[in-house]
Amino acid sequence: MAALATATLLTLGLAATPAAAQPATTPDTLTTAVPASLVPPRPSPDDVRRALTRIARDSDGRVRLGVIGRSNENRPLRLATVGHGHTRLLYVTQQHGDEPLGTPAAIRALWALGVPDTAWHRWLRSRITLDIVVQANPDGAVRNQRYNHDPSATGDYSEPGVGYDINRFHNPLTPIADNPVPESRAVLRLWQRTHPRIVVDYHMQGRYLQPDGEETTASLLWPTSPLVEAGAVTAGRQLAVRNTEAMTLAGANVTLYPGGDYEGIARNAYGILGSASLLVELSDLPEDQVELQIRSAFASMIATAQGAADRSLWRIDPARADRIPARGPALPGIQSTLELDAA
Repeated sequence: MAALATATLLTLGLAATPAAAQPATTPDTLTTAVPASLVPPRPSPDDVRRALTRIARDSDGRVRLGVIGRSNENRPLRLATVGHGHTRLLYVTQQHGDEPLGTPAAIRALWALGVPDTAWHRWLRSRITLDIVVQANPDGAVRNQRYNHDPSATGDYSEPGVGYDINRFHNPLTPIADNPVPESRAVLRLWQRTHPRIVVDYHMQGRYLQPDGEETTASLLWPTSPLVEAGAVTAGRQLAVRNTEAMTLAGANVTLYPGGDYEGIARNAYGILGSASLLVELSDLPEDQVELQIRSAFASMIATAQGAADRSLWRIDPARADRIPARGPALPGIQSTLELDAA
């Protein structure tokens, strides 16, 4: 883990294939390691606050912190931003409070992109502005529950007496003022302010077995709502190809996620709004494989940022997304605490 940033970036081939306008990337420009002590794998809101404060300090302000809203229990919905380039990106982690592993990956990515100050890092930050909503459901996180905390929740996509499923309330056809979920409202308003070219939403899923006997470790899907225009679908498919390659190189076994078409799901909602949108699902693997999952999400985040900065994302043949294998059936005899096909 001590050399995670270096190993992952070099594995992705960034050193070997710099873009024309990109500074040459050599091992010494990527050797600053992400500290292992930044945050635990399943961080509390206080863990997230401390880690982000440390990163902002260690980056000399290159990572900027903000708050985009408040949860029902008045916890801050934290935003971290790195870069000042024209192309905007948005990552969202832990909309479901019991799906935590995207959050430590995001914290590592913020450190890896914001703290080192080599020519390559300065080049990347001049090309993109990356916003990350880190732990979008802090009330659910402290309870290790899927839903936000709202005992008055009623209607579809809610658990009465518990709360709402945040990832069903991004519907761009619903006025934001009528949206009952403060976490979803905050992300929608952030999108309206920044109009990101790319949106990636990090979740977790159960455990699944492929026909070849290998276990799925991650699944991806682009927007599938019929309301998404063809260009946004194509861009989402290009994003899926880039992420599949990066995560595979980091050790993941990537498949296609069998998600639905409802427009309130973030993956679909931000595609409808015109972003290249992608869902990343990390499988709920045993404790000894948690580090692999965090590393896979980290690889996804870095590769997406790199591909947006050098524009290689948009040179990918979207038809290659058809090669991503379908996810297999649930692993026999394993009961995950996560709902199946839940995102």
